[in-house]
Amino acid sequence: MRIVVLGVGAIGGTIAGLLALHGHEVLGIARGAQLAAITGPGLVLRQPAVTRQVQIPAVASPDEVDWRPDDAILLCTKTQGTEAALAGLRAAGVTDQPIFCTQNGVENERLTARRFPNVHAITVMLPAQYLEPGEVAAFGAPHPGLLDIGCFPGGHDAADSELSAILSAAEFVAEARDDVMRSKYGKLLLNLGNVVQAAHGKGPENDPLTKVLRAEALAAYAAAGIEVEDVSTANPRRELMQLSDIPGVPYLGGSSTQSLARGSGSIETDFINGEIALLGRLHGVPTPANTWYTRLGARMAVEGLAPFSIPRDEAKRAIGLT
Repeated sequence: MRIVVLGVGAIGGTIAGLLALHGHEVLGIARGAQLAAITGPGLVLRQPAVTRQVQIPAVASPDEVDWRPDDAILLCTKTQGTEAALAGLRAAGVTDQPIFCTQNGVENERLTARRFPNVHAITVMLPAQYLEPGEVAAFGAPHPGLLDIGCFPGGHDAADSELSAILSAAEFVAEARDDVMRSKYGKLLLNLGNVVQAAHGKGPENDPLTKVLRAEALAAYAAAGIEVEDVSTANPRRELMQLSDIPGVPYLGGSSTQSLARGSGSIETDFINGEIALLGRLHGVPTPANTWYTRLGARMAVEGLAPFSIPRDEAKRAIGLT
């Protein structure tokens, strides 16, 4: 199994880098300065206990890949980039190869299944950060990440088992399972707070806001008949991957904070808090707080607002906490 990592950013870079360091055949698909860096000097991967540099073969687009029947594709773009990524894969001749949605949210699997028959989900618990072209940081220790892997919408097959074994040999805690979407919906609950942190900054003062967002989500899940697994720090497995310091590398926060800090012009809030708003509309459950934060995330991205620039009091008034 050759692993093709489409999107060599924070998550994709960490996975591709560790696979290459542990001798597995991997190919990256990257763009611009990131592509030039990893095919030139190589990728620098910073972790709490070690910094390493690794060469990763990479190309600029799927049509530059000599696709093999035994390739496994790890889709590591943000959800807002998934449509373009899938179009590129189809145009390049990908057909039945397994595609693993290594992303936040639950929309990527549905988007992929419209076009391809062999769709898999990965729940990604991997605190990582893109630092600059050719350099990423992975803050998890003693393992860099927890990865639940399975078929979409359910079950698991030989590809899931093989990928789990490969990733487990490359420092991750990876497990093939039949109910991977339960943990993906659990991870979605955690990610609802990404926009809160991005808007207001870190701190326990965010707790009342995220509590409202998650309460709406649980009500929407119940109405939709969605089963969810607790993947928070209350889960004993989280002892295997804890957020740890890397000397000289401050952790900015979640993916939404990182997107705003880079001024990327886009943010995945539509597919995180917006997913809860969608479920609410489909099943008659009010989700005003998630709706408000979905709009706020979009506004911050489009207007180029800096992370942590929205007063918490503004949010509290908007969602009825004052």
